[in-house]
Amino acid sequence: MKTVLFLCTGNYYRSRFAEYLFNKIASKQGLSWVSDSRGLALERGVYNIGAISKYAIAGLAERGVSLDLDIRYPIAVTESDFVTAIRIIALDEREHHPLMIERFPKWVDNIEYWQIHDVDKTAPEEALQKIADNIQELIGELGK
Repeated sequence: MKTVLFLCTGNYYRSRFAEYLFNKIASKQGLSWVSDSRGLALERGVYNIGAISKYAIAGLAERGVSLDLDIRYPIAVTESDFVTAIRIIALDEREHHPLMIERFPKWVDNIEYWQIHDVDKTAPEEALQKIADNIQELIGELGK
């Protein structure tokens, strides 16, 4: 299986939503791709309560994606995550490009950046729909 790695700051909201939604759709379509997600700066998520954002849970449920009861907590990205992923997507270029330069400069040019802002700039419903639309487009591309 080939891997898409979704990145956001805290691996709590946007990247987790992208991971689970991608895996559900890719599996349904029989693609030989899976996704995983990681965070670039977990320490910035001081207000993240629990394993995953309530917005991500609600957005997934609205799209028919159910989660396991023992869902994992956010994970920080490591060098090995970049090595094993075929495609790497950071969810917000303005937010994540500087973090990539600071923490993983040799991988900056290997990242595809989307424009999905966090809840302080974009309502969750709008952000999650943009992620869902981008995932549909990505899956269409990968399925060719």
